[in-house]
Amino acid sequence: MQTPLKGACVIGQSGGPTAVINASAYGVIRTALDNEHITAVYGAANGIKGILADRLYDMGQEDPEELRLLLNTPSSALGSCRYKIADPDVDETDYKRLLEVFEKYNVRYFFYNGGNDSMDTCNKISRYFQRVGYACRVMGVPKTIDNDLYGTDHCPGFGSAAKYVATSFMEVYRDARVYDTGQITIIEIMGRHAGWLTASAALASHAGAGPDLIYVPEVAFDMEKFLADVTAIYERDKNALVAVSEGIHDAEGKLIAEYTGSAKSKDAFGHAQLGGLAATLAAIVKERTGAKVRGIELSLLQRAAAHLASQTDIDEAFLAGKTAVEQAVAGESGKMVAFERDMSSGQYVCKMVLLPLEKVANFEQKLPLDWITPEGNGITQEFIAYALPLIQGEPNRTLEHSLPRFANLKKVLVK
Repeated sequence: MQTPLKGACVIGQSGGPTAVINASAYGVIRTALDNEHITAVYGAANGIKGILADRLYDMGQEDPEELRLLLNTPSSALGSCRYKIADPDVDETDYKRLLEVFEKYNVRYFFYNGGNDSMDTCNKISRYFQRVGYACRVMGVPKTIDNDLYGTDHCPGFGSAAKYVATSFMEVYRDARVYDTGQITIIEIMGRHAGWLTASAALASHAGAGPDLIYVPEVAFDMEKFLADVTAIYERDKNALVAVSEGIHDAEGKLIAEYTGSAKSKDAFGHAQLGGLAATLAAIVKERTGAKVRGIELSLLQRAAAHLASQTDIDEAFLAGKTAVEQAVAGESGKMVAFERDMSSGQYVCKMVLLPLEKVANFEQKLPLDWITPEGNGITQEFIAYALPLIQGEPNRTLEHSLPRFANLKKVLVK
């Protein structure tokens, strides 16, 4: 164990929110506030952009009960961003500014809570501080409903989003069958390159009320085969329920969402802004079959549904933040907290491990191809066994007037 550094810490949140990202933030904040080696705990307003703008919140001035409510509060309480920081070997401007702010507040610990792009940012900052000799321990705290961070069994945020997707399919399954006329329902789920979340619709099928067909980005989408599959199921059952990932593409790599000219704009990292796929496919299916067709896009609902959060997900998200602080104080840096599954006892156990940031940043973990049916339109039992433990547990949420009571932070800016 190395000698702990004496100084302040900063936590920032980045990328798309989840139902449990604030549980990780609380894990960092609460553990840091209670640590004798950390002199102050600051929250970055809107991630790395807040540090560059010298906009830091003093988390020590927050009411402890409001902080506790972060466990069941969705979205990013500190604010998020999608800011691509340059390679320090090419442009040091942002890094010099970060160093200036960190030196001003004697920041010796930095925790960044995000997904693939956030781990890239974390890695670059860690390397820069090492190069210039600034003593600051940098740790990545994972989050993403896409479940595509490399090297970890799963990611905080995925279990709760998977539970929401499965529950939504079970509800729509029944709604779509109330009339004596048939219906084809196509539901679009988030997932640009990886189909983990779309595969979660198979959990509804496991419960007896799920989709007939599931399409994920790991395999090329064939429009004619899709239309034939949907038509055959509709003619047989007078109903068809389909799950599609927003990132499905044809054999040439073109996004199906782009067939009608959507998905054109891009974010700071060059990622296409997706959406509209369900409507696109619904129009094509209606033209081909003449059936009543509904296209449903879950959109932000799937990542903000704290009311359907998994207690397992909340607990693990908190533990990821807590572990990041404990390990940083113990001397670790340039690492991301990751999850390791242990089934040796016959029961699911999640263990915290550390991975070097350079082995995580800019790598994506795809859904295993052998968890996709040979026809490319379904998910196997192996995925069900993988995902079921992650959606377990009902959180004991604080309510007011039968509505959720979320955290209301004062967000006092540091002078």
